[in-house]
Amino acid sequence: MKGSPLLIAMLLAIGACATVQTTRPGVVGVEREQTMLASAESVNGQAEAAYRQTLQEAQKQGRLNRNPAEVARVRAIAARLIAATGAFRADAPAWKWEVSVLTAQDINAWCMPGGKIAVYSGLIERLRPTDDELAAVIGHEIAHALREHGREKAGQAMGVGVAAAIGGVLVGSSLGVDPGLGRSVLGTVGDLAFMRPNSRGMEQEADHIGVELAARAGYDPYAAIGLWEKMRQAGGGSPPQWLSTHPSHETRIADLRRIADRVAPAYRPGMPPR
Repeated sequence: MKGSPLLIAMLLAIGACATVQTTRPGVVGVEREQTMLASAESVNGQAEAAYRQTLQEAQKQGRLNRNPAEVARVRAIAARLIAATGAFRADAPAWKWEVSVLTAQDINAWCMPGGKIAVYSGLIERLRPTDDELAAVIGHEIAHALREHGREKAGQAMGVGVAAAIGGVLVGSSLGVDPGLGRSVLGTVGDLAFMRPNSRGMEQEADHIGVELAARAGYDPYAAIGLWEKMRQAGGGSPPQWLSTHPSHETRIADLRRIADRVAPAYRPGMPPR
């Protein structure tokens, strides 16, 4: 019996998927190989479109880069971090990076695939982070882009769609993913790649790379611990929803301290662990 062209194409797509190591391991030793079903060009293009729409909407509402001092501060910190990204990816310093501050009360920040960064004014004004702490936030988000977690999630979403078509069942619910969602400018894949929470493993990778990135850029790696304490207090004992996939407070603090101990010499040669 002949297979349908659509089914054959789906099977070929699965067989052609690439297993890659997106970043160098660094001092922190992030070495997990990733399976990518979606192309970097496709995902980065969707991220670009989403970022443009976000900025346009913020501009219309008078919420884009309103405070020159905040914008200058965030961009200066981001520039130092971006300059250090070559330690993990040789191509990353030359990405088309963009950094914006959005006026909103949310304690939030993100970096889309390809280097499109946004920091919310609520994070700055409610947490009152030091430059080292703000570098910890931005470094964490940049790490997601370096590891191409958005592209990885997009591929997972595509895999869910293919599995549903081949098996004749909707497997999205068992994976926490509904392929029927995402009728936005990004569509289903974009919705999953950029708007859904990262897995705990992805968040830990971003923690580790972000701490090292901050240290390499000349920021205190231990500031990530103080930042988490502030976020926890602002959340009434729980982290903000965008960090809901993180492990418990005590586990994360211990992990951040261990990683900060490891990268401390990159921040200040000869610096002893705290």
